[in-house]
Amino acid sequence: MPTPKQVLVIGGGPGGYVAAIRAAQMGAAVTLVEKGELGGTCLNVGCMPTKVLLHTVEVKEAIAEAKEIGLEVAEATVNLDQLRKRKERVVRQLTGGVGMLLKANGVKVVKGTASFIGPKKVKVQLVDGGEENLEGDRVIIATGSVPVQLPIPGADLPGIWDSDMALEVKEIPERLLIIGGGVIGTEFANIFHGLGSKVTIVEMLPRILPPVDGEIAAALTKEFQRRGMDIYTDSKVGRIEQQGEAYVATVAGPEGEFKVEADRVLIAVGRRPYTEGLGLENTRVQTDRGRILVDEYLETAEPGVFAIGDAIGGVLLAHVAFAEGERAAANALGEKEAMDYTVIPNCIFTQPEVAAVGLTEEEAREQGEEIVIGRFPFQANGKALIQQETRGMVKIIAGAEYGEILGVHIMGPNATELILEGGLAIHMEATLEEIYGTIHPHPTVGEAIAEAAMAAAKRALHIPNM
Repeated sequence: MPTPKQVLVIGGGPGGYVAAIRAAQMGAAVTLVEKGELGGTCLNVGCMPTKVLLHTVEVKEAIAEAKEIGLEVAEATVNLDQLRKRKERVVRQLTGGVGMLLKANGVKVVKGTASFIGPKKVKVQLVDGGEENLEGDRVIIATGSVPVQLPIPGADLPGIWDSDMALEVKEIPERLLIIGGGVIGTEFANIFHGLGSKVTIVEMLPRILPPVDGEIAAALTKEFQRRGMDIYTDSKVGRIEQQGEAYVATVAGPEGEFKVEADRVLIAVGRRPYTEGLGLENTRVQTDRGRILVDEYLETAEPGVFAIGDAIGGVLLAHVAFAEGERAAANALGEKEAMDYTVIPNCIFTQPEVAAVGLTEEEAREQGEEIVIGRFPFQANGKALIQQETRGMVKIIAGAEYGEILGVHIMGPNATELILEGGLAIHMEATLEEIYGTIHPHPTVGEAIAEAAMAAAKRALHIPNM
């Protein structure tokens, strides 16, 4: 039997550990190098711990509304120490699970920091001291990302948080200023508002959630404002100063300069690829502003060296890294199939949730598409009414001639679960008729997708046709 190829994976986040497992399943001898905890940003300081905090907020707010549904419940208060312990327990269970999966698939894990000393050879500074040189026939780089730091005076003051620090909070600030109204900023705004903070968001672009369909972003903005959050768009923080125990940010907005005072400031303007110290100068791997450049097969300019996940920029989502990890492993071991980015669901875990897949209305019109749009408000959905979650809607964008699904956008209950139907529809090139022609169960919030498809075809049954 031929000797399995030696595959070296650098980074044990979502992309890296999936690549390692897939390569091992295909018969390779795999070594994975990780300097921190397995699971990367998503499991340790991203997707999973934030959702632990969000779940507590959701339950707290449900208790606050209990009387409306016939339940007499004492007011809920947050035990921050217990919440933090639960977050850590969930993270440990998930990272431990990744470790068991790697072991079960025969992947060797080396704890340390890797740096290239040749095209496919790295020196590893082991976490317990010492060094080890490793080499692979194929190498997959999956080093992830780190929070973006703002180059403004005062951004490095003690007590100024990035998204990683916000998860280790020891007390809930009375007033929280969040710089950045993208996915990270809005999710943390939702969490800290629910925990009791007075939240202010400053976003330099014309609206929060810039990649999201404009109508949906506007609806979420109104919802945040209704709940008492202050949102300043087209505004930029020029400096941050500490005054006693508080922080004062000077902000330039459309109507001039103003100041925002807060007890804590969270800088949440996104993440950037992490490739520092990787020794890429000892290879032919090329970068652009820290982002590793790859071709459609995820291979770098150094033959046999692949890169995936946040390290290559693009769409910085764990589920994209999963897909890239699988594809890179297969390509590294002889397949040659391009990575397909056609259908990427985007999920934002606010209250209400926001999820999208495919083209926004703005993108479809910019591309010159002749489109029809169907909307179905959750106010007209029986299950949403029962659950007291009637905010938001399903919005479907389709081609005018054939009715092919171009985009699905949801703000409302279970949006991040419901978007799966939209992703499948676009992937299978489904039409409006195929959506509403499929019998959807009743009463469910999911039937709102079929209702939106009917509305786009001007045959709505449970709302007036517009």
